[in-house]
Amino acid sequence: MSIGEIACTYAALILHDDGISVTPEKISTLVKAAKVEVESYWPALFAKLLEKRNVEDLTTNVGSGGGGAPASAAAPAAGGASAAAAAPVVEEKKEEPKEESDDDMGFSLFD
Repeated sequence: MSIGEIACTYAALILHDDGISVTPEKISTLVKAAKVEVESYWPALFAKLLEKRNVEDLTTNVGSGGGGAPASAAAPAAGGASAAAAAPVVEEKKEEPKEESDDDMGFSLFD
């Protein structure tokens, strides 16, 4: 991640935290106040992203990975039910193979 990306990320988070709408001009103003030089396209990209996405959703799902959601979780459920009400996924435990010992081979150290 470049310095410009990090600076724009922090600027967008500061704006959101203060309840100010995130615009390219405001991101640029904060970045310039921090005396960080960024490419001119970064503030516009961040502002455009945050027009369509909720900052709260992005910050609460930081450790959730980058994979896409399953189709059933991505689409709203019928009847106003949330996707969280769906059945939980059950993880299967895999049996680990046993390590062989000297006894299993038919000899030991003291034979």
